[in-house]
Amino acid sequence: MADFGLARWQNLARELQHGLLQLLFPRVCCFCNVPLPSGLGWFCDLCRTSLSTDPYSVCPRCGSTVGPYVSLEAGCMRCRGHSFHFERVLRLGPYEGLLREAILRLKRSAGETLAEAVGEWWADQHAAELRDIAADWIVPIPLHWKRRWARGYNQSEILAHALADRLRIPCRPRWLRRRRDTPSQVQQTPAMRRANVRGAFYARPRRELAGNTVLLVDDVLTTGSTASEAARAIRAAGAARVVVAVLAHSQA
Repeated sequence: MADFGLARWQNLARELQHGLLQLLFPRVCCFCNVPLPSGLGWFCDLCRTSLSTDPYSVCPRCGSTVGPYVSLEAGCMRCRGHSFHFERVLRLGPYEGLLREAILRLKRSAGETLAEAVGEWWADQHAAELRDIAADWIVPIPLHWKRRWARGYNQSEILAHALADRLRIPCRPRWLRRRRDTPSQVQQTPAMRRANVRGAFYARPRRELAGNTVLLVDDVLTTGSTASEAARAIRAAGAARVVVAVLAHSQA
């Protein structure tokens, strides 16, 4: 109940902030600052198209970009033979172009409003697919407190709240904890990535999780090591299924 009340107050504060900004400033695209007609939303036509276009075939198991004729019955060549604690991955698009630029902005201290805008657009574009998961709860991948303090917010939590608001599914950011500050996963081998995050997450067993489905939200997925370790903790706490939703999949 405390989590629910806090989330309601946070949502109300964001709505009041956005309303005040609209009164003080003209409506512009949240990404390129082009003036927007009334009622158009967060993004101009060009940015909306660029952010939501995924021209590639996708492996449903790990979210990787694959060729059009690849057999995906047991996953793609990147994930086949690997064990994950999540069931599947949904992505908005590949980690390239405007979507990549948007994600890089989200990692800055001033990216909170953009994170909410992208999250709402994501939910609107993929509402049917996201609802088909039949998730009972939405949980974001947490930052360690030191990194969150330095950035000022957790972009994955803002994305998760935006999805939750649109899909009418409860968001529980405090149900998953990152208990140690892991080094960056960038430029590490897949084996090093798995070792780096092993045991990094903890979720307390809850009766609300028992037998239920969790939608685990993050901005980028590469090898799936972080998401899998987070999903392991959530399932150990009682969840029956974990499905991962990410803005982008990186092939790097």
